[in-house]
Amino acid sequence: MKTNRILWVLVFIAIINSMGFGIIIPLLYPYGKKFGVTQHTIGLLTAAYSIAQFFATPVLGSLSDKFGRKPILVISLIGTCASFIIFGLANSIFVLFAARILDGLTGGNISVAQAMVSDISSPKERAKNFGILGSAFGFGFVIGPAIGGLLSTFGMKVPFFFAAGISILGVLLTLFFLKETNQDKSGKSKGNKHHFNFVSLYTVLKKPVIGTAIFTGFLLTMAQFTMLIGFQTFSVDNLKLTPTQIGLFYGGFGVSGILMQMLVPAVKKVIPSQAVILLISTMFCLGMMLLAGFATGLVLFAISVGIYGLFNGLRNPMLNAIIADHNKPNERGEVMGINQSYASIGQTLGPVTAGLVTAISIHSIFFLSSLYILIALLFSIRLITKEKQS
Repeated sequence: MKTNRILWVLVFIAIINSMGFGIIIPLLYPYGKKFGVTQHTIGLLTAAYSIAQFFATPVLGSLSDKFGRKPILVISLIGTCASFIIFGLANSIFVLFAARILDGLTGGNISVAQAMVSDISSPKERAKNFGILGSAFGFGFVIGPAIGGLLSTFGMKVPFFFAAGISILGVLLTLFFLKETNQDKSGKSKGNKHHFNFVSLYTVLKKPVIGTAIFTGFLLTMAQFTMLIGFQTFSVDNLKLTPTQIGLFYGGFGVSGILMQMLVPAVKKVIPSQAVILLISTMFCLGMMLLAGFATGLVLFAISVGIYGLFNGLRNPMLNAIIADHNKPNERGEVMGINQSYASIGQTLGPVTAGLVTAISIHSIFFLSSLYILIALLFSIRLITKEKQS
């Protein structure tokens, strides 16, 4: 199996997949307004995707353990493509919700790609390869909004159809250039009797290392998406930045995370333990988030958010590598799916809880995010202990 070729095909698929997502997300509200989407219902529209994904990703991951990664990835990409087309053809708010739910139900792209990276990587190479994959997803998210903004000048529907088109490209790449990585499919192996059930969403948290890693990731994801609400409101209401300036600012935040993910191999040479790297990065994230809470001007806010983005870039590569290292090969897809499920709930709860404290002050959002990071820091310390015991 040509590991490098498979990895770089996955990287290209990750870029076009996340690019499509990045293209449409900033346009959900302005496009949906003509169908009756308000500042309140946009949160529900976003949550509809995350809730559907919460239930679907572990099932898709488990199916990839049984029938192979490639067919499930193809199905996920086709579902994403269909949802973009439906969104572009929508004539009511109900169709918008249906499109987002469909995308969530078939949203196993990330977890299946992560399982494939785990399949082809040795324990020593996993953190590096997860960092490369994370950089690819991050790059797509950074350039997606810019492409969407440019395409929207030709009509609000154009970006959605363009996103559908690049999703089709992802399907073709998967079909013709990506080889199956799961060589122990239970569909072919009678000895594998493992089947997914939704109780696994709870029982997986009882596993000492995996459960701690998943819950730590959930907290850090919730902290990031809480911060993003503060980022937007503080940039507009306090700093008076224009939409273009906010886009560049957000792009810089994304680029800082990508740069750190590219440095994962170098970081691993200095600090071999993934759990220790996670702990150190979480400490820096906590300090910078607290600093953002006290910022009143652009310079201090930009420095704090930029350094936070830098160290936050280490989160997913380290957590994914830890989970993969302590997981059975025939359960990788399922557990990666469960991990993504909890991340999707964190993406939902973060903005919701941020909205609840906004009435106090904009700065309170950053302090709430700091609280989530502090709890995650405690679990990171526990993760080091659990990893040593295992």
